[in-house]
Amino acid sequence: MPDRILSYAEAIREATFQAMEDNDQVIVIGEGVPDPKNIFGTTIGLQEKFGPDRVFDMPLSENGVTGICIGAAQAGLRPLMVHQRIDFMLLAMDQLVNHAAKWHFLFGKGAEIPLVIRAIIGRGWGQGPQHAQSLQALFAHIPGLRVVMPSSAYDAKGMLIGAINDNNPVIFLEHRWLHQITGNVPSNYYAESLEGAKVIRKGAMVTIAAFSYMLIEAIRAAEWLATQDIEVEIIDMRVVRPLDMDTVLMSIEKTGRLLVLDTAWKTGGISAEIVAGVTEKAMKHLKCAPVRLTLPDLPAPTASSLTETYYPEAEQVAEAVLRLLDIDDNNVIAGAKALARTGNRDVPNADFTGPF
Repeated sequence: MPDRILSYAEAIREATFQAMEDNDQVIVIGEGVPDPKNIFGTTIGLQEKFGPDRVFDMPLSENGVTGICIGAAQAGLRPLMVHQRIDFMLLAMDQLVNHAAKWHFLFGKGAEIPLVIRAIIGRGWGQGPQHAQSLQALFAHIPGLRVVMPSSAYDAKGMLIGAINDNNPVIFLEHRWLHQITGNVPSNYYAESLEGAKVIRKGAMVTIAAFSYMLIEAIRAAEWLATQDIEVEIIDMRVVRPLDMDTVLMSIEKTGRLLVLDTAWKTGGISAEIVAGVTEKAMKHLKCAPVRLTLPDLPAPTASSLTETYYPEAEQVAEAVLRLLDIDDNNVIAGAKALARTGNRDVPNADFTGPF
């Protein structure tokens, strides 16, 4: 397809428009969907185009409204429910875990719940412990819930359309710092698979398996590492459940070294699941112990003074790669440290408008 550049947010908006035009059973509901800011710009014009019967706000009653959306899905609609923060989904865990996720298993063929829940994850502007969490591992633990985390504008559109077309519940997670990332997005109506990771950079020395926004930091680190003749292989994991271990294992057979990057905490996180899978199935290929780079096991800070040591970025990614390769050259280490971003790490890097 010819180049056509959209932001991640614009890609989500276009996917929603096209899905609603394709199927009049698709409805959009969420806190702030018709507000002036329109969920980071992802729902601009939807209500004007499709009317208040298909695009509407919701009350602050997450568990109740999730139950209503489950019932609507059972009745033949395809609800797209939107949360400005994933933290609000904690108020709907009973409906999600005990009903939406289990319905098909309880009642078999014909008992589907075609429900998509969009939720915003990650840091930003001092939102702190209750509004900046990345809770993907919580939902990935539940059989019956599919959990996706697209990192590019192309995947944001294609995977959202794929999620809306899916006949069972999908949790669609967007890191708020990805909304400004741009990339080539075809204008046609297309659905991307909700399974499988993507190798986006080839290399033979270290495998980096990255989730969501951490892919951006991995690419930034890899570009500097390449200037030191260190070529890493980067995998955009894209999907948290079902987890694509095959792509990771194929890469490990070549590199023998693994670095996992996640936007969430280390303990009980999806990064641990990848490390466990690799040690179970590819231990003979490992040249050294795998490394996880995640948030520390502490709530997200509100104070900007604490963000510098809380959030890993390209500097820490590059340093982790050097440790995996047992490189202790002081000049090289100093170069990695030069990747450090000055200022408040809770404010998005203005340079991140690509690379997709």
